[in-house]
Amino acid sequence: MTNPKKITMDDLTQLSLPELKDLSKMIETAKAKVAEDTRKKALAELEARAQEMGFSLSELTGGKGAKAPKAKGVPKYAHPADPTQTWSGRGRRPAWVNEWVEAGKDLEDLAL
Repeated sequence: MTNPKKITMDDLTQLSLPELKDLSKMIETAKAKVAEDTRKKALAELEARAQEMGFSLSELTGGKGAKAPKAKGVPKYAHPADPTQTWSGRGRRPAWVNEWVEAGKDLEDLAL
């Protein structure tokens, strides 16, 4: 890597807004490329190390198709007597929500 000229704040304030926006886009593109190149290099190194030990990287990591755990929804409703019991409003209603609604109470009263 060559040493680029050190850019100062004075240098930047001499640029026009369109020039700064273009520079910002170039920086974001460069950051993404460097991150992807670094990721690829790390992956290649890990694959090589796994092969040295007699494995494929997918054998050690559960494969590329391994699913990440499903994120739990953000709570929208809470039990009135026990606020640690929550429900996101998605999926099957918890028993305490059903009991609340069957008692003729409004679901929105449980909203956070």
